[in-house]
Amino acid sequence: MPTCHDRRNLIQALCLPLGTLTASLAASGFSSARAQSAWPTKPVRLVIPFPAGGATDIIGRTLATRLSTALGQQIVIENKPGAGGVIGADAVAKSAPDGYSVVLATGSTHSVGPALNPKLPYQADKDFLPIVHVATAPSVMVTGASFPVNNIKEMVDLLKRSPGKYNFGSSGIGTYPHLTAEMFKWRAGGLFVVHIPYRGTGLVITDLVAGQIAFLMDSVVSAQTHIRDGKVKPLAVTGTRRSESLPQVPTFAEVGIEGMNISNWFGMLGPAAMPAEIAARMNREVNAALKAPEVIERLTRAGAEPVGGTPDAFKSIIRTEYDNWKALIARAGIKPESGS
Repeated sequence: MPTCHDRRNLIQALCLPLGTLTASLAASGFSSARAQSAWPTKPVRLVIPFPAGGATDIIGRTLATRLSTALGQQIVIENKPGAGGVIGADAVAKSAPDGYSVVLATGSTHSVGPALNPKLPYQADKDFLPIVHVATAPSVMVTGASFPVNNIKEMVDLLKRSPGKYNFGSSGIGTYPHLTAEMFKWRAGGLFVVHIPYRGTGLVITDLVAGQIAFLMDSVVSAQTHIRDGKVKPLAVTGTRRSESLPQVPTFAEVGIEGMNISNWFGMLGPAAMPAEIAARMNREVNAALKAPEVIERLTRAGAEPVGGTPDAFKSIIRTEYDNWKALIARAGIKPESGS
């Protein structure tokens, strides 16, 4: 049996290797990882680059409640609209990369916008770290309840009879509602309808109801309330199949307008230098939230499809969408400063 003296010698002999091991772990980033594991220690800001009440806002608030519980810190929603989502996205790109500022971006801010305008204040592919693809949602063409058309064929006929007489609204030049409407104009035979940009799609509704705007290509998510209230009429939805939340509304393809099989994406990104450990934690928590029955039910009811997945898969979606919209913009000759 070893004596007490022997045990003391053994402990002393182990001291040096143990210290060496500790130093080695610290050098390899163990201390850094331990520090990162404490995140978050204060509220996390989720920037919504569009006004309250829009599709991005609805999806963001649905996620925020669940994430606040999972992270043990409040997710604070900050609506920062303007310039088609560019102002809010840019604020996050230039924020401290400490994991306390993220943006719920869309195709408008990171695919359509960059494809349309190379002079944005940020580089969508370099100034952000993709975290997770949250959801997708089709668009629906809506018109005011008293506007003199009841289906998409009547809308197309009216616009063809009076080129340049009517307007359409969007949440800004280069946003998804703008480019989706431009796609419709092209696919419906080269319609001439004047574009009126607003600071958010919710702001278009007042003029749409008053008949000053002929139509809006709104997200199914944000259009739901106005459709249920009878303020607007849905005419057709984008995508390959009818929306589960608007089953009575035909797709554009069903009414003879091809090439409208598109849906907007919504995803979370942080500043480019955001620590990988924090991004990975956020990715795990969002993926878990998107599997929660109440989140699935709420998003589906609103017309959005939960997605989730890896940062690399999300990065690929952003790039593919950028390439597709870039081709459309070049083919249609759309310019950033154009209002038509």
